[in-house]
Amino acid sequence: MRKLINQSTLQSALKTKGWTQSQLADEVGVSAQSVTNWLKGKGFPRPSTLLKLATLLRLSFEQLVETDDTNRPVVAFRKKGNAKTTDSHITKATEIGMLLKPLVAYLAEMRALRTLITSPSTEYNKLQLAVSQTRERLGLGDQAVLRYEQLISEFKECGAILIPVLWGAKGKHENAMHIRLPAEDVTFIFVNLDTRVEDFKFWMAHELAHVFTPDLTGSNEGEDYADAFAGSLLFPRACAEAAYADASRKRSAHGEIDALLHHAHTHAISLNTVYQRVKEYAKFARLPSLRVDDRAIHMVRNSSPGPLVSEALFDPMPPNAKHYIAASENIFHSTFFQAIKQMILDKGIEPGYLQQVLNLSIGDAQALHEELAH
Repeated sequence: MRKLINQSTLQSALKTKGWTQSQLADEVGVSAQSVTNWLKGKGFPRPSTLLKLATLLRLSFEQLVETDDTNRPVVAFRKKGNAKTTDSHITKATEIGMLLKPLVAYLAEMRALRTLITSPSTEYNKLQLAVSQTRERLGLGDQAVLRYEQLISEFKECGAILIPVLWGAKGKHENAMHIRLPAEDVTFIFVNLDTRVEDFKFWMAHELAHVFTPDLTGSNEGEDYADAFAGSLLFPRACAEAAYADASRKRSAHGEIDALLHHAHTHAISLNTVYQRVKEYAKFARLPSLRVDDRAIHMVRNSSPGPLVSEALFDPMPPNAKHYIAASENIFHSTFFQAIKQMILDKGIEPGYLQQVLNLSIGDAQALHEELAH
């Protein structure tokens, strides 16, 4: 993160004192060219000079200095439940992003033309329009089931690298971690395979929304939009309308849940995703609410948790390094490990790099390194 002198603040302070740039240079004890460079963003004072500058102009460090974040990784988390993202999580993810920068040179060339949602909005009609256009581009009808393969292909088309990880059993904070490198125009998305199958498609769609709206990534607004887009992409208005019609014909809340469960199973998504989309549709269409409420939905959902994605992919668990890498490449079309392999051969990177980038134990990192090094 590069530090710069705040040009407008400095010029305003000079005007207040009635000083020229040359006079300031004399007072601080630097050349006039140094002051000119500060104002052009081409240089930055030494700590002792910065202190003298702040004292002379009666400015705080925060007023005098600004940071250039254009090269700083942008991070976002898809969290477990109500888990709170702390400064340490952001710092750790940012450090991983910085470590990923050298890897970009070893990735395959990215597509220059990518899908973007230029005016993201959670307003119902605008959100449904964005979803409809996305489904149309994928060749999907309004009520068709969105498949994992279609989601995965979209990440590749948009220059995003999927990195499947096994974090859940170790109690990691994230269900997914999104790291965008703005200067390199590359996004890395860590998706946790130790999550329920019924939730995994939603989290994938949530991350895809971030890819479509890079300017919102890392903000609360971006998280809200990603949640809304994901649910609607998986279960758009036509699906919600049909599910509402089925559920509203039932005579009890239990019957409504059974009707919603049928739609959830058909689309391979969670009962809660279906319920929330139906509830939003009913509100928009000014229809009576269903009898069932959020509490009942969560009770049903938690009473019979489904299998984890990792359990569905790997048997036995945990997978060895060879099987894990093969799944990353063949199922998730990830070029991450091929790029790592080239870095190992070219630069001789050690297992510690994998340990830090993938947030692994040193034993797991050594096993991966050994597999990639030959």
